[in-house]
Amino acid sequence: MSTINAAEVARVAALARIELTNEEVERLAGELGVIADAVAQVGELVGPDVPATSHPIPLTNVMREDVVEEPLSVEAALSGAPASEGSQFLVPQILGEDA
Repeated sequence: MSTINAAEVARVAALARIELTNEEVERLAGELGVIADAVAQVGELVGPDVPATSHPIPLTNVMREDVVEEPLSVEAALSGAPASEGSQFLVPQILGEDA
């Protein structure tokens, strides 16, 4: 049986500055209790002979090989930019600093 009760949910909600109604506190206490019980059941099934895993299916890297190529020219890099000045992208000022 879970140890999560309405008082614990209300305490954590207050710490997180989350305003909950009494109905929400009761509902969340029940839902969190079910989740905690499910986690406890899984913990009971795991024994010393079961290896820890992060994924049930092994993952492999699907990235392509790195190929060294010539970089874009400044003109090509700036060709899709809405605005540029010299060899730089021109963007709107947002911090109010002196230009």
